[in-house]
Amino acid sequence: PEVINGRTHKATVVDLSPWVEYEFRVVASNSVGIGEPSRPSALLRTKAAVPVVAPTNISGGGGSRSELVITWEPVSEELQNGEGFGYIVMFRPLGSTTWTKAVVASVESSQYIYRNESITPLSPFEVKVGVYNNEGEGTLSSISIIYSGEDEPQMAPAGASALSVSAAAVEVSWLPIPWNRHTGRVLGYEVRGW
Repeated sequence: PEVINGRTHKATVVDLSPWVEYEFRVVASNSVGIGEPSRPSALLRTKAAVPVVAPTNISGGGGSRSELVITWEPVSEELQNGEGFGYIVMFRPLGSTTWTKAVVASVESSQYIYRNESITPLSPFEVKVGVYNNEGEGTLSSISIIYSGEDEPQMAPAGASALSVSAAAVEVSWLPIPWNRHTGRVLGYEVRGW
């Protein structure tokens, strides 16, 4: 810290974080050296301010049909800058000009799920997440592209065949279902026998 003239009996401490409790000590010094520090002052909280740090790691996707799942890394407590902290989630279909805005009032939240039957599977959305507190709205993240949930496969695998390999085992094979822009990728198959 800056050394203050010996005739001065007060100083302004700058570059502190908003809405954080601090305590202070004063140390006297001369040409011989530095003395013992004073006892700590009482705790003092700085005033609240609009938050300036946006959430990071905006991602999402997955979820069920007709859902848009949006996730983010929560903002740490020391960067919330005041009471009444929450998140602002903004999204729009890729190519649209109108943003949909949602408020997530929980400080611990790291996810928002938008449900709407009009959402087609695997549709791209532009998404940004911001912050607010009782002092006002803060910074928004940069835009991320997130896809809505997939639909279930609409067709059965073709070309199923079975080959006996032992007295207790049968090998079953089939042609894979091709990737479909609307239903997405196939994550697995279920083989049934009777």
